[in-house]
Amino acid sequence: MTGQLKPRTRAVHAGTRRSQYGEVSEAIFLTQGFVYETAEAAEARFVEAGPDEFIYARYGNPTVAMFEERMAALEGAEDAFATASGMAAVSGALMSMLKAGDHVVSARALFGSCLYVLEEVLTRFGVEVTFVDGTDLEAWAAAIRDDTAAVFFESISNPTLQVVDIDAVSKLARDKGAKVLVDNVFATPVWSKALVQGADVVIYSTTKHIDGQGRALGGVILGTQEFIRKTVEPYMKHTGGSMSPFTAWVMLKGLETLDLRVRAQTANATAIAAALAEHEKIARVIYPGSNNHPQHALVARQMGQGGTVLSIDLNGGKDAAFRFLNGIEVGVISNNLGDAKTIMTHPATTTHQRLPQDQKDALGISDGLVRISVGIEDETDLVADILRALERV
Repeated sequence: MTGQLKPRTRAVHAGTRRSQYGEVSEAIFLTQGFVYETAEAAEARFVEAGPDEFIYARYGNPTVAMFEERMAALEGAEDAFATASGMAAVSGALMSMLKAGDHVVSARALFGSCLYVLEEVLTRFGVEVTFVDGTDLEAWAAAIRDDTAAVFFESISNPTLQVVDIDAVSKLARDKGAKVLVDNVFATPVWSKALVQGADVVIYSTTKHIDGQGRALGGVILGTQEFIRKTVEPYMKHTGGSMSPFTAWVMLKGLETLDLRVRAQTANATAIAAALAEHEKIARVIYPGSNNHPQHALVARQMGQGGTVLSIDLNGGKDAAFRFLNGIEVGVISNNLGDAKTIMTHPATTTHQRLPQDQKDALGISDGLVRISVGIEDETDLVADILRALERV
């Protein structure tokens, strides 16, 4: 029945387990371990746990299982593994499948922590990493080799909102036998179906839109049952990156309103981008949903909508950006995104501050760049607040 339901319905009901009490809201099983009726039952479960049997919270938990099943149903994946944070999902997906001597090709435009994992961690353990311009299909084709084990990219890059052609890159990788891992945070499960478009593995920081209310860290890895249970699960359960039951419950509650929030956020982002398009104090407005975005045709084909985040590059550099940020009253200054609240970030001094200047320049992270993660506030209030703040620049 679940497969016949629309995504919004799956996000509310899929994977539900009810105890003998018949609760409406999912139960939080705050336990680190489980009791066996006999020693023989314990032995049997350690040999092979059944589909609704659990051993230890690091291995699995009923509340976490509900979240994993619901995410898999929403994304159209065979299985999912929930993690303690988005970066636990990124590092876990990569580290669980790679070994010394493997080759990875990655888009260069990435979140700072993702860059750290690829540049510093994987290479430390003997994995070779090649970076390319994620929007350049010829660069992907040249970099992916017969011995390439994986390709990795953000479907929409952070913070300059470059869009990678999932279908085209996946075909190039598949021809060489490489797995395609996509960090799909900015695209959201609402606007993107990366698995259908060719990805093998989809990763979300559930801290972002899935919680969407600033409450908890979390992540999830989605893919085939074989990859999740034979590759990811052994690595994650032994290295300790599993999601907690309470966090899983928070994420389940977030999923219930995910579709409604993302659609409202996207409508607000579209309105803000339009209002700022010709503003004299802004050098450029970057929004995938705008007609002037360099990959607008790809966005229309791959997502249908521009998403919840835009970036603006202010004339006047860091001083102008700080004056603007300090003039905001409705939004807040923070480094999260995907929240019900509008959040503004200065990437050059926060999320991407560790990058050398030449890398910032190559990625388009100027001193005047401000990333705006748009919330669900009233559209007119948001536009008016931003325009007022621009008067201070």
